[in-house]
Amino acid sequence: MRAAVLHEIGQDKLEVLDDVEAVGFGPGKVRIRVRATGLCHSDVSAMSGVLPQPAPFVPGHEGAGEIVGIGDGVTGLSVGQRVLLCWLPACGSCPACKRGQTQLCLAGFVNAGTPNFKRPGGDVFGFAGTGTFAEEVVVDAGCAVPIPDDVPFDIAALIGCGVTTGLGAAINTAKVEAGSSVAVIGCGGVGISAIQGAKLQGAAQIVAVDPVGSRREAALRFGATEAVAPDALADARQRITGGEGFDYVFEVVGRSATARTAYETTRRGGTLCVVGAGALDDFLQLNMFELFFDEKRILPSMYGGGDVLRSYERAIALWRAGRIDLASLITHRVPLAGINEALEQMRTGVALRTCIEI
Repeated sequence: MRAAVLHEIGQDKLEVLDDVEAVGFGPGKVRIRVRATGLCHSDVSAMSGVLPQPAPFVPGHEGAGEIVGIGDGVTGLSVGQRVLLCWLPACGSCPACKRGQTQLCLAGFVNAGTPNFKRPGGDVFGFAGTGTFAEEVVVDAGCAVPIPDDVPFDIAALIGCGVTTGLGAAINTAKVEAGSSVAVIGCGGVGISAIQGAKLQGAAQIVAVDPVGSRREAALRFGATEAVAPDALADARQRITGGEGFDYVFEVVGRSATARTAYETTRRGGTLCVVGAGALDDFLQLNMFELFFDEKRILPSMYGGGDVLRSYERAIALWRAGRIDLASLITHRVPLAGINEALEQMRTGVALRTCIEI
């Protein structure tokens, strides 16, 4: 079958090969024919080494498709069923799951260290234990989440990561209050979803911050009340909050420099929500006095900060009701053979989300 493979960490292009095989099918597993997958910035971060991932590997973790094989012992799923891929399935029995913090379950990360593809030359890993830049994947049954028939594969794929992460950051983690002021730094697919979440929560002012003009324009269409380049953020803070700072600031870039800017842009007693996935060696510096004196809440948000299955259902309900716009998040479409074109669209910022149709 065909799959896009990164041979070594640090390479900036993928090679689409037709000699890749999905492996590991057996008890407790399902085989999924991937129909659509989104390109998430985390895929690019794994390719560059910002996020830890063994190579060679097939990127992709935001996907949807249909089940073509069911392993022994799997219940509640059937061949032909339409599903989205959950890259971080909950085991249901660990301490985090028992506390209701299923997004913190570590069981899914075990899969990331087990090759789920192979080529004649050896094993190939799947990013985050999935690897959706492939025609088929074999995953634990818990990764396959059924979707209703009226949800297109491309919409379901977005819900599998970016939409759930952004919406959840605003709704589950930060719990944005009605009438509040919000700034979102980084307006790709996840940042735009955070903007939509803040709008749903009733925020009065939502300032989108991004260096790319087309993304700023898009943010206004999705609910931002103002959109500025990073060098204009200080002015927006002064005009909108009288210099006090925003009630909520979302950092959706994953870098200490922007996190520090976000902290300084948050009002005393306000909330900084860290959504971007950054590097292990990139440290955010805060002094102990400001931590005590400013009483700003720093809230990391992992995969939307809540039970992902309920978050999926909520996103579908909001999409059906026309309360959130998911179709317009997909600004570009390419076939699997055009995956490197999609990577360029991501790196230059011209795309909110590129859908790879497989």
